[in-house]
Amino acid sequence: MDAFSSSFLSTVPPSKKFRSPATVTRSTSPPSYVLRRYISSVRIEEKPPTTTKTPPPQPPKAQPPPPPPPSYVSPSVVAKKRVEPKLSTMIFNTFDGIINNFIDPPIRPSVDPRHVLSHNFAPVDELPPTPCEVIQGSLPPCLDGAYIRNGPNPQFLPRGPYHLFDGDGMLHSIRISNGNAILCSRYVKTYKYSIEKQIGSPVLPNVFSGFNGLTAAATRGALSAVRILTGEFNPANGIGLANTSLAFFGNRLYALGESDLPYSIRLTSTGDVETLGRIDFDGKLFMSMTAHPKVDAETGEAFAFRYGPVPPYLTYFYFDSNGNKKPDVPIFSMTRPSFLHDFAITKKYAIFADIQIGMNPMDMIFGGGSPVGADPAKVPRIGVIPRYAKDESEMRWFDVPGFNLIHAVNAWDEDDGNAIVMLAPNILSVEHTMERMELVHALVEKVRIDLRTGIVTRHPVSARNLDFAVLNPAYLAKKNKYLYAAVGDPMPKIAGVVKLDVSNGERKECTVASRMYGPGCYGGEPFFVAKEPENPEADEDDGYVVSYVHNENTWESRFLVMDAKSPNLDIVAAVRLPRRVPYGFHGLFVRESDLQKL
Repeated sequence: MDAFSSSFLSTVPPSKKFRSPATVTRSTSPPSYVLRRYISSVRIEEKPPTTTKTPPPQPPKAQPPPPPPPSYVSPSVVAKKRVEPKLSTMIFNTFDGIINNFIDPPIRPSVDPRHVLSHNFAPVDELPPTPCEVIQGSLPPCLDGAYIRNGPNPQFLPRGPYHLFDGDGMLHSIRISNGNAILCSRYVKTYKYSIEKQIGSPVLPNVFSGFNGLTAAATRGALSAVRILTGEFNPANGIGLANTSLAFFGNRLYALGESDLPYSIRLTSTGDVETLGRIDFDGKLFMSMTAHPKVDAETGEAFAFRYGPVPPYLTYFYFDSNGNKKPDVPIFSMTRPSFLHDFAITKKYAIFADIQIGMNPMDMIFGGGSPVGADPAKVPRIGVIPRYAKDESEMRWFDVPGFNLIHAVNAWDEDDGNAIVMLAPNILSVEHTMERMELVHALVEKVRIDLRTGIVTRHPVSARNLDFAVLNPAYLAKKNKYLYAAVGDPMPKIAGVVKLDVSNGERKECTVASRMYGPGCYGGEPFFVAKEPENPEADEDDGYVVSYVHNENTWESRFLVMDAKSPNLDIVAAVRLPRRVPYGFHGLFVRESDLQKL
């Protein structure tokens, strides 16, 4: 065990163990009547410590036991000031309660909030800018800016079914300057968040968990329609959560979720995070945009798309270096709705994956399942279109059986533009993606498409369960050598990070460095920060890998900085955070020079 892990766990009695969300059983949760009693009046509230001084060491026998992990309802829950609802809202909430308790209660673990929101998946309240303590090493000078990570954090404890993807977006920002760090956690002030905060209760059903079965979909849909007709909510102002990722392009920082338009974000000089508003790019962007746009570091352009349940199921577009949106390119050759979470670009092409996950209305109607599900009979395809296409006339599709891409890492051109190489995790057992994520194994593969012959070849670059892989951002759309990927233990928990050398030969394990966080310690998506981003002669891996890491034994969260060049991804700095950071999704490091442009 490395020094970080041993010091991180030094205060934990050996007998004290906590179970992961995958092992939480309903018998450990409060009775349902307790949940209903607290449902709209409480939140998990955690106050930052009043001092950052480290207490003097105590003998082991004098150590207090670690605090109990917060769960769906815990002793740390305190009452918040209630918003007195209107009569109409009370009536709507009553019908909502009938649906949640009698028509579609959260029976399955994947939508049971007592399971989904257990341990460090439990929500936290907002945290104003709060100083942090560097407890190991020192923060490198190149970390001058802010690392911001997005993730779901429900504003209200769910009254019915809740899926991991359903929470309101919360940004956890650690701003670094002159070796000092400040943590701030703020909700993205989406239209949905603001209306529900004003009303004092949820308004719309959760997208991934609220429509399981025809009866649930019909009743919740009818109730939502009544809320809209009475003016309680206007879906034209957005229904999204902005809970997935962030992007910086056109001198703007955006919080993103693929069911809505981007929300512009600003960081203040004190380290606070502000939501500036929902952006439609002068009326040129409609409905929604992917949470994974690709920003070419050389040109400053950003490439994106949207997908939906009605034709065209896929629409491609891009933004110039000033952030001006270019015309849509509808893709009508995608003949059925598919779950298009991510894509890849090269210098010449954009690459899309038409996978086995998509809209599944028949399973919802007859099987009581989610409207989003897997179709095992479907043959996955990869679509290739010129990067600056004006229409889809040059779109080509290639069948790739068994290849289900959810996150793309990178792609580049080879053979004078006559071939494409793409790196991406392939989701095995794709039927478990929505319901049993702990059973999913993601195998990072290198895929080569010969555009002249149409032959597609594939081989894995690692046998480990890896996802949330990133690279040096300067190498996006160019041939890269290194990847940094999160190790599932199992997903969605991240037990460590590995460095892959994808230039190694075929059928060879490409792992060249790894850092496991230790027993009971879990992190999130890694992010690579170059030491000299303006130096074209710098090595591709000359920089640092950063991530939030949480210790479920001591209930302490840290920000780790790891040396990307070292064979063990050595920790060069560890920052103790003033309160825990829940597990989440994707993050971004924004340099101070770019923060000043906001």
